[in-house]
Amino acid sequence: MNKTKVALFGSGFIAEIHMESYTRFVPDAEVVAVYSRSAENAAKFAKKHNIPHAYDDMDKLLQEVEVEVVDICLPNFRHHEAAMKAANANKHIIIEKPLCMTLEEADEMIEACKKNGKYLMYAEELCFAPKYERVREIVESGAIGDIFMLKQAEQHSGPHSRWFYEAEKAGGGVLMDMGCHAFAWFYWMLKNKNPRVKSVYADLSQIMHDTDAEDHSLVLVEFETDHGKVVGLAQNSWCKHGGMDDHMEILGTKGVAFGDLFKGNSSTVYSLDGYDYASEKAGGTVGWTFPIFEEAYNQGYPAELKHFIDCVRTGKTPKVTGEDGRRVLEILYAAYASAKSGAKVELPFHKKVSKPWDLWKK
Repeated sequence: MNKTKVALFGSGFIAEIHMESYTRFVPDAEVVAVYSRSAENAAKFAKKHNIPHAYDDMDKLLQEVEVEVVDICLPNFRHHEAAMKAANANKHIIIEKPLCMTLEEADEMIEACKKNGKYLMYAEELCFAPKYERVREIVESGAIGDIFMLKQAEQHSGPHSRWFYEAEKAGGGVLMDMGCHAFAWFYWMLKNKNPRVKSVYADLSQIMHDTDAEDHSLVLVEFETDHGKVVGLAQNSWCKHGGMDDHMEILGTKGVAFGDLFKGNSSTVYSLDGYDYASEKAGGTVGWTFPIFEEAYNQGYPAELKHFIDCVRTGKTPKVTGEDGRRVLEILYAAYASAKSGAKVELPFHKKVSKPWDLWKK
């Protein structure tokens, strides 16, 4: 059977992770084209990964190269543009978090894909991370009773590209970058219990980075479920030294479960100068770090992409959809509004803004 042809939109950090995942773990897919805003970056990426076509124009790529899937790994402010072009060119879409900048954009993307009969998968890797998924299976068995609290934290010392720190391009700060993971995972853990968000409370801070957005956040999400109240606590920071931290905790009436993506099967390193694991050169995170074997696999990227390609090939419905991404975006809206008011914000919540950050600072 022929491989499913993929166009990768993006040539940065996350595009590298997706490319590694396709090459090593998704044999039914073949990346045949790459798009980047920079022709030079597109050419370099294509040469590095033996991709036959490189473009700095999305429209030309979609017109000239035969692909079935567009994988969007672009900065947040370009998600809507890229998704609409791909949907209207009759391509299936998998898109990195967050889904887009506004709820209006989300609705347009979802509608365009439905109109053209194409999938829109929201690429939330925590729904596929092996450690997290093993814990979910145990929880689903009833081993720890009824869930009453979920905690998820993702923290490090800051992103790798400047645009993350600019609210106009990112839509916000650490919440847009990492809080979205927690919110999607809360829904994922509760998906068989008919979860409905009742309220959101957030505390956002600007602590150590040159940014107009938040670099540290705590958010409480109160869910109503068919089994009672569940509270989710999302802790996210760009201000934590000592490497990447991604862990969760589940409290139940009959037990507790923990998962940590970067400890338990990691090496332990201390460096005065630091080490950049992406470039494999000195001069990155200093102090203690916990480098892990098969980082992309542990974070769930290969399983996520393999699942989507299988859906495209077989007609199965993706486990995580554009509608899921929209639900996450609505919580992000509520969190920024809560940080401004200092009070809980009830859902449904929708105000017309150009980006979620506006609800906090404007």
